[in-house]
Amino acid sequence: MRKGVDIEYIKAFGRHLAKTRKAKGFTQEGVCYDIDLSLSQIARIETGKICPSIDTVLRIAKGLGVHPKDLFDFEVTSTSV
Repeated sequence: MRKGVDIEYIKAFGRHLAKTRKAKGFTQEGVCYDIDLSLSQIARIETGKICPSIDTVLRIAKGLGVHPKDLFDFEVTSTSV
C-alpha cells in the first residue's frame, strides 16, 4: 500500500463488500463474470490487499445491483477517516 493509505479502512471496505456480495447471493466468480473483473482482483479487494479504483467500485456496484454509496455504508472504529 502507498504511504498515507488507511489500511484499516481498506480492509473494512473489503469486508463490507464481501458481506454485501453474499447478501445479494453472488459468488466472487459470479460477480467477476458479470463485470469482467478477475477473480484474483475481487479476492484481493475483499481481503483488503488492494484499494479499488473508482471505476472498479462502480463496476462492482452495478454488478451487484446496488448504488455505489451502499458499498461505503459501514463503520470503521480504528481509522483516521
